[in-house]
Amino acid sequence: MLLVVALGGNALLERGERPDALVQREHVRAAARALAPLAAEHTLVLCHGNGPQIGMLAVESENDPALTHPYPLDTLGAQTQGMIGYWLAQELGNAGLTGPVVTIVTRTQVDADDPAFRTPTKFVGNGYPELTARRLAREHGWSIARDGRDWRRVVASPAPRAVVELPTIRHLAAAGTTVICGGGGGVPVVTRGGRSEGAQAVVDKDLTAALLAIELGADRLVVLTDVDAVRQDFGTPRERPLLQVDAAELGAMRFPAGSMGPKVEACVRFVTATGRPAAIGALRDAPAVLAGTAGTAVTAAPLASARLSSKGIQ
Repeated sequence: MLLVVALGGNALLERGERPDALVQREHVRAAARALAPLAAEHTLVLCHGNGPQIGMLAVESENDPALTHPYPLDTLGAQTQGMIGYWLAQELGNAGLTGPVVTIVTRTQVDADDPAFRTPTKFVGNGYPELTARRLAREHGWSIARDGRDWRRVVASPAPRAVVELPTIRHLAAAGTTVICGGGGGVPVVTRGGRSEGAQAVVDKDLTAALLAIELGADRLVVLTDVDAVRQDFGTPRERPLLQVDAAELGAMRFPAGSMGPKVEACVRFVTATGRPAAIGALRDAPAVLAGTAGTAVTAAPLASARLSSKGIQ
């Protein structure tokens, strides 16, 4: 099968961890061990998040006294694609994958007048106590928002309209190459006066993965993160994980915009457009999530056997 897999950036750097290279490499090594069995049996197109990484590079750039101006977000996004893509390609080989693996620095076309540019919502970088976050926001001109118990920087997250490198990705996947692309949702670009320019934003990688999966005619979209399943009524006494759900029912539910919301939206888009199933689950359970024995399976039509379980973690 042709699989498009979206790998969360927080799966590569957990909350509260120092963003050291050695820490992230260890997470990438674990991710590669989980993904290698999928890539060995199927053609894999892998998109990854970059929220913690691009936030770290942005802080470094803003505090570098050698720079007249900080590096723009589009350039930092390209840097994270190279860094994380290199790590993933290296560790997939170390995990036993013998086929070709290619990392593509990917650009994603967005609309210059997307309303998201007026309402930043996408979390990037580390979490801070509120007072620290507000001080950093004043110093750097950030927008910030609460993320659980912490406060984090938020930037614009326009909708992906097209993947510029799609023909190359399609050609490589057709040849059986494992393709790492769309990192961080791809570098957002807009067209002005016939020229392509980088946009100061971050595209959601789950939505870019859904777009890629639809355009490539993928058999499955699999969203892998640091939670076991989608949870209905999260944070309430009625909270419970969804094991199987149809796209229409899932699309009618509400989830946090900065975390589970885009993952759910990506799966709903893919299933609605193609009629093929999608899944959301924990990275460590990747083969079981694909098989439908772990995580949340999203289907095109209601399942007579659909059920809820009290097990699972978010």
